[in-house]
Amino acid sequence: MEFFMELNSQLNSLVWGPYMLVLIVGTGVYLTTRTNFMSITKIGYVLKNTLLKMFEKTTVGEGEITPFQAVATALAATIGIGNIAGVATAIALGGPGAVFWMWVSAIFGMATKYGEVVLAIKYREKTPDGRFVGGPMYYIRNGLNLKWLAAIFAFFGALAAFGIGNMTQANSVAAAMEATFGANKLVSGIVLAVATAAVVLGGLKRIAQVTERLVPFMAAFYIIGGIIILIIKASSIPAAFGLIFSSAFTGTAAVGGFAGSTIMMATRYGVARGVFSNEAGLGSAPIAHAAATTDSAVKQGLWGIFEVFMDTIVVCSITALSIVVTGVWQTGETGAALTTAAFNEGLPGPGGIIVAVGVLLFAYSTILSWEYYGERCAEYLFGSKAIMPYRVIWIPFILIGAIGGLVTIWDIADTLNGLMAIPNLIGLLGLSGVIIKLTKDYFSKEKEA
Repeated sequence: MEFFMELNSQLNSLVWGPYMLVLIVGTGVYLTTRTNFMSITKIGYVLKNTLLKMFEKTTVGEGEITPFQAVATALAATIGIGNIAGVATAIALGGPGAVFWMWVSAIFGMATKYGEVVLAIKYREKTPDGRFVGGPMYYIRNGLNLKWLAAIFAFFGALAAFGIGNMTQANSVAAAMEATFGANKLVSGIVLAVATAAVVLGGLKRIAQVTERLVPFMAAFYIIGGIIILIIKASSIPAAFGLIFSSAFTGTAAVGGFAGSTIMMATRYGVARGVFSNEAGLGSAPIAHAAATTDSAVKQGLWGIFEVFMDTIVVCSITALSIVVTGVWQTGETGAALTTAAFNEGLPGPGGIIVAVGVLLFAYSTILSWEYYGERCAEYLFGSKAIMPYRVIWIPFILIGAIGGLVTIWDIADTLNGLMAIPNLIGLLGLSGVIIKLTKDYFSKEKEA
């Protein structure tokens, strides 16, 4: 086991080293620039055509689920433990400056996620039994004609799901339930596994039905709690922003229980945990969007921008600011325990309960969505016969995650995320011309209308 972890550590350093950070942020910068900063300058248009149409049931085009069900399934995956434990881990290891780099990755990640969704709709396929399937493996194969690279993505995607979407989620739930309510980790794992089995065995439509109801409630529940803390600590917010911006370019000296960080540590953990949270560049969300009922790849792509904005600019920022304004980032805590400490400090009494319930709901919804991502990758590699076995195998890994070690699980998840992202980013860059053409055509028609 020690040899395996050492090997993983070396691989992790490679896939999340400077070259990977340049590739993942650089892809976002490139797509943002090539689309004339559309994801930033048209954010009002994006919100008007997503947030204000969130619960519309009328749809035009082909697909299995509504556009909102698709984005709810994707948001269920992105608004997860990364928003609570991931942000806290980034601050614990990289200092407050990591928050700045998380924001940078999100700003440019909006264009990345947009491009992923556009390509997912453009190159999706319809199976003989009427299901719509798509994602990086399909646009890499059908758009770039690189079957071997598509298979590599699917292989790493099927494996990565067990890290980012299963074990890390279950681990954080078990830890939060134990810390807040004294619940046994194994018991928490069993309950979570049973609740997951009840949904995922029913397939995408059942997952979508659950997530479209769960996502708005869980997001509002956590956001309101965080906003109350920020209102109470409003006088500390300017100093918090000052610390975040200054630490991003100078590192952070050791204070209290904090071990200190360098600029590279702040950048690495800020970008890595930002990507872990909003998943821009990983290629996961387009797998869900490929099943959406829509008549326009760009129209569905707007939901990709909304996802990153909502996940990182809104939810992650609330977590980050709560940790910094309460001063608990210096205590030496990490993960969900650090966020719990922040909420308990800012909102004594209900604060810890808000985080515990948030962890439970965020993690549960993420486990549901990532099972779907993983099974689609497995289906691509082995055919539809792999779907049910994948669902069955998924369940016991929830128990393994619940009782496993936090650092070990996060390290493995990080490595698999990086390996999954590389072929997807190659696909995005290789097909950037298609993204740009579809974007120009769409907005040209909008001007004429």
